[in-house]
Amino acid sequence: MSTLRIARCGLCIALLAVASSISIPLGPVPFTLQTLVLAMLPIALGGRDAVVTVALYLVLGSLGLPVFSGFSGGIASLVGPTGGFLWGFLVGTASAALILGIERMPERAREALAVTSMLLISYLLGTLQLMVLMGLDIVGALAIAVLPFIAPDIVKLVVGVQVGRIVRRATSRTRNAQA
Repeated sequence: MSTLRIARCGLCIALLAVASSISIPLGPVPFTLQTLVLAMLPIALGGRDAVVTVALYLVLGSLGLPVFSGFSGGIASLVGPTGGFLWGFLVGTASAALILGIERMPERAREALAVTSMLLISYLLGTLQLMVLMGLDIVGALAIAVLPFIAPDIVKLVVGVQVGRIVRRATSRTRNAQA
């Protein structure tokens, strides 16, 4: 991995941490800007680097660094009621990376499908872990963990993809100028 790629991944880990610190508690699942950054990552960095970024973010958080919402960190964050969303970020980003690799699809359709997949997987894993650990049924879990977030998350996905495109164009111009 080149120095530039390492620096970009490190900067994006910091962006994830900052985005998670902007947190509004809405019951057990807080509103954060993580989804915006997560939508940006595969578009701006490419699939593999986005997955590496999210994986390292989770490792840093699991080691106790306060990079998760509410300045939390530690294994308890990953195995607690909302930890499934964090795992969903990683699995969802991997899914987005795979979808972005499908060359037969138009680029905008790939991007839309990729970030939608990332969000749906995060919702799925987050809802499942919340149900198990809080003893909720599917309706109760969806009511507190998904439904209040759908509209704001769609906005964050749209903005994240747009920012990702801008970053990708800017970094490709930088690389072309250096060549």
